[in-house]
Amino acid sequence: MRVAALYSGGKDSNLAALRVKSDGHDLACLITASPIRADSYMFHVPNVALARHQAECIGVPWVEVKVSGIKELEVLELAEALPGIAEVHRIDAIVTGAIASRYQKERVDEVCKRAGLLHLHPLWDQDEEALIREMIGLGFEIYFTSVSAEGLGPEWLGRRLDHDALEDLLRLHSKHGINVSGEGGEYETFVCDMPLFKSRIRITSAIKSWQRTSGYVQITGIELVKKR
Repeated sequence: MRVAALYSGGKDSNLAALRVKSDGHDLACLITASPIRADSYMFHVPNVALARHQAECIGVPWVEVKVSGIKELEVLELAEALPGIAEVHRIDAIVTGAIASRYQKERVDEVCKRAGLLHLHPLWDQDEEALIREMIGLGFEIYFTSVSAEGLGPEWLGRRLDHDALEDLLRLHSKHGINVSGEGGEYETFVCDMPLFKSRIRITSAIKSWQRTSGYVQITGIELVKKR
């Protein structure tokens, strides 16, 4: 099948894209919903514009869909855009990195049904710790770009998600109940490298912002480094 990834640039959408490619599907393009508001309930916000460069690293077209960021309305806006995208790129299915958020999965189910597309969700209901260990083992280069949960302080901004970070997340899960994979909005990530990338992304400049109990990293400069 020809599949489009609903793609934020974070760890889960990248692993989902890798899974469908590994299953023999043709990854036709990446679709990024870009919210105007910073408090989107449905879609990833920090650094989503950089998804165009991740698409370049993979070697597939990038399609941006501007959405309001208003709860439920943003889902309708994606639904309106999807049939045209599917026609242009000859898409049979959409793949998402949904793991545990029933809200997100059910809405993408409905959006795909309206557009006559299948919804593939290869990470759904899988063990979150195991998924992160899989990503690390596959050589994913993942950085925290926003944090908003008890125990996640400013020192997490720009930190790499490696085995040490995962162990810290597991301790915070035991202590505060945070979701290890960030499915509850505890954190968001940006992927600089993974097996589908022909070039890796090197971050050359970034600005960190912190307010009271949450913060984010705005990536302001990157370069693409060809992989050998």
